[in-house]
Amino acid sequence: MIARDLYCTYRLQLGPAMAFEHVQGLVPYLKDLGVSHVYLSPSFQAQEGSTHGYDVIDPTRISDALGGEEGLRALADSGLGVILDIVPNHMAGVDTNRYWADPELRKKFFDLDPVSGRWRRFFDIDELAGVRQEDPEVFEETHKLPLRLVAEGVVDGLRVDHPDGLADPAGYLARLRHAGVERVWVEKILEAEEELRDWSVSGTVGYEFLNDAAALFVDPAGEATLTDLYRDLTGEQREFHEVADEAKLQQATTTFQPEVDRLRRIVDLPDMERALASLPTYRTYVRDQVDPADRAAINAARHHGMPAEIAARLTLEADAPAEFVTRFQQTTPAITAKGVEDTAFYRDVRLLALNEVGGDPGRFSLSVADFHARCAERARRFPQNLLITQTHDTKRSGDSRARIGALAGIAAEWRKEVERWFDLAAPLRTEVGGRSAPDPSEEYLIYQTLVGVWPASSERVEEYVRKALREAKRNTNWVEPDEEWEGAVLEFCRRLYGPGELHDAISSFATRHMPRGERAAVGQLLLKLTTPGVPDVYQGDELWALSMVDPDNRRPVDWDLRRETIAALDSGAPVDRANVKMHLIRRALALRARRPEPFAGAYRPLAATDSLCAFTRGTDEVIAVAAVRDSTTGATFRLPDGTAGEWRDVLAGSGADGGRTLTLGPETPFDQVRLPGWPVALLERVASFEVL
Repeated sequence: MIARDLYCTYRLQLGPAMAFEHVQGLVPYLKDLGVSHVYLSPSFQAQEGSTHGYDVIDPTRISDALGGEEGLRALADSGLGVILDIVPNHMAGVDTNRYWADPELRKKFFDLDPVSGRWRRFFDIDELAGVRQEDPEVFEETHKLPLRLVAEGVVDGLRVDHPDGLADPAGYLARLRHAGVERVWVEKILEAEEELRDWSVSGTVGYEFLNDAAALFVDPAGEATLTDLYRDLTGEQREFHEVADEAKLQQATTTFQPEVDRLRRIVDLPDMERALASLPTYRTYVRDQVDPADRAAINAARHHGMPAEIAARLTLEADAPAEFVTRFQQTTPAITAKGVEDTAFYRDVRLLALNEVGGDPGRFSLSVADFHARCAERARRFPQNLLITQTHDTKRSGDSRARIGALAGIAAEWRKEVERWFDLAAPLRTEVGGRSAPDPSEEYLIYQTLVGVWPASSERVEEYVRKALREAKRNTNWVEPDEEWEGAVLEFCRRLYGPGELHDAISSFATRHMPRGERAAVGQLLLKLTTPGVPDVYQGDELWALSMVDPDNRRPVDWDLRRETIAALDSGAPVDRANVKMHLIRRALALRARRPEPFAGAYRPLAATDSLCAFTRGTDEVIAVAAVRDSTTGATFRLPDGTAGEWRDVLAGSGADGGRTLTLGPETPFDQVRLPGWPVALLERVASFEVL
């Protein structure tokens, strides 16, 4: 079978309430929305009662609880393509897993420590044991099902979970390509200036786009004010990288001490923990030779405490067993993920919109020129890279992130507001062990969170705050929770929701600020739908989605409301706040389906006022414009030479067709083409359209 045309994926989290039959029931709605593929969470046989599918016990069978292979095939026959998430790095180390229960198979399939009997874990989860995909027989056994599903056309592509845990990611991905899998996306976390290697993949799952788009809408003029506010409130004077380095070292010396001990049994070198925590990227990929990018990362690590003796072994300039180099490289991703994403992101809270998977909170904003450059590079190297604003793993939804990021545009007002809230909150705090709970850093995190999700219930916010406190590992943690401290902070959250001046102040500000954040969210959505790559819509995100980290971002979706919204738009309902995201997604995806060539073609930045991000796709056949600042008075953009004339406004009107024809001059006012009330425009050339 020939793989279906790919122009948008829709990510669904499978589980007891979302089996294949439920997804099949959503297919008519998803077709109306305009997506081409459903993008499914892991579907192999997992532990009984699994709510996520990452605890696989049999990679040779499709989950019975989800409907088995018959259910998956029925879904694939229903009219949408299927992208499948697979988990090659680990399986559940439980007796219901026959590869684990059999001693000989366990030695063959799992990365066991022959001395301690302990095994390579997925991050710090003891129940998830690392799989030896470097063994060709293990690869063949664990991949015969997905490879067959791809070969038979049931599945159009694979999303590979956590490739950095593998001994040889590049070799693994090359084997997938050699086996006939043309579409592969890797859950690879890239640092701000790190480039994806020349692997046999279609690209990443899109975290770099998410962070670029978020930073693009953060006003750099607010950096000094927000930095001073954060430092004045908390007393924290360090830069983010210092906070992150400290957290990574703590993880290396505590949580991941078993992994460090195993490395020392191979080569006993001093300062191993500091070396593991010093790498500026998730990992290096040294095999028989050292890539320039790996050498640069190791050289940078030398400035962050990596001893010269260890660096020399990693760069193959000194003798070292191959096992040492491989295991060192498999260990740094876990230390970085747990140290940065799951610790430092909850400690450094200058602006929470920047604290996102794959993000660097030390980078406050991104210029339009830099955003253009990064999009052009994606078009050149990985034109089918996924583009996301939210996933099941993000720290918050795109809409919530946009609200918080928009605070940079009103930094002085925000500072005044927050200082007032801190004063009003004095009676709500509780003394615990001679200290006031919450402490200033925790309190500031709470206020930003409330702005991002208001009017979320107190119960949802409390659940998030408990997780944030434990992840920060400052006043409590997961291993030894301080229930008295946690109780005091959660009581503070409850009191914020009680009647009074502080509640009124928070509600008034959040309501007043909401439109600014929503305009930024709509701008980011347009960029996701039109820049180089394949847009991915996370379940339910076609309407306003204000969520925090999991499990909050995995709540049930009101599908009936979404069907009703489409029906209302098709019946001519005006575009308003409630349906603007749905309208934008449907119009942009209809354009991509009708005219795929421009979106598979060139990306060309347009000269424009600083407040605009404007570009064309293909041979100047499509123009997209998003305002990256809230004020666009007098903003203009310049059409490419020879393209002045008639253009169709793709977003105009409502109903199934809509649209209007505009006559544009070389210098075009943004107000002439924008969607009324919203800072976005999407245009297609009429002459080119009519030829088609």
